[in-house]
Amino acid sequence: SIFLGGMTGSKLPVVVSHGEGRAEFATGSSGKVPVAMRYIDNRGAVAISYPFNPNGSPDGLAGVTTADGRFTIMMPHPERVFRTVQMSWHPADWEKGEGDSPWLRMFRNARRWVG
Repeated sequence: SIFLGGMTGSKLPVVVSHGEGRAEFATGSSGKVPVAMRYIDNRGAVAISYPFNPNGSPDGLAGVTTADGRFTIMMPHPERVFRTVQMSWHPADWEKGEGDSPWLRMFRNARRWVG
């Protein structure tokens, strides 16, 4: 995903707000869909059930993208936590610097791609 460039392996808290957005597949698995994001539990394992997977999407699916990465859809709301002060929790060392949360990178990536 052009939005998530440089964020591979990130484990970030994010606002969910509701349980909608459940992905459903004929095979019951995300299978061949290019996965962009997954819900994880407090140990970093893929979350398969509530509350860590709020909508019960298979394989912890939270976002998908196209093969070229130009179109990405997701259920969480990173636009609500682009600053650390907006987060309900974050590691203390995120307070350093400008106060930007790691989610701001997603929006900067989009801006860079637009040119």
